[in-house]
Amino acid sequence: MGKTKRERVLPENEAKAVTRLMRVSPQKLNLVAQLIRGKKVETALADLTFSRRRIADEVKKTLQSAIANAENNHDLDVDSLVVAQAFVGKNLVMKRWKPRARGRVGRILKPFSQLTVVVRQVEETA
Repeated sequence: MGKTKRERVLPENEAKAVTRLMRVSPQKLNLVAQLIRGKKVETALADLTFSRRRIADEVKKTLQSAIANAENNHDLDVDSLVVAQAFVGKNLVMKRWKPRARGRVGRILKPFSQLTVVVRQVEETA
């Protein structure tokens, strides 16, 4: 029996990958996501490889996962892929505290983010 197959949300020429619970604030992650938006996949991978940001390695893994999904699950051509979307969302926030002077407390917020990367196959215009 099994369950019925879910309708595909994305168009036929797109594939995506999502990474949840990335230990970085959404604002910092968005700076790295801006680096790859709209670029060809090989250029985006090169930019992430040589980026000095700590989180760039995890963003690179997410992009590689989206490329693998496009190639293996949706039979798209890897050489003609472009990063169509790279957007960041908020996730949980761990709340910690640190003792301060005179019995007070200092709140420490440790935010998590999630990253969604959508790659699209584009036809080369001659």
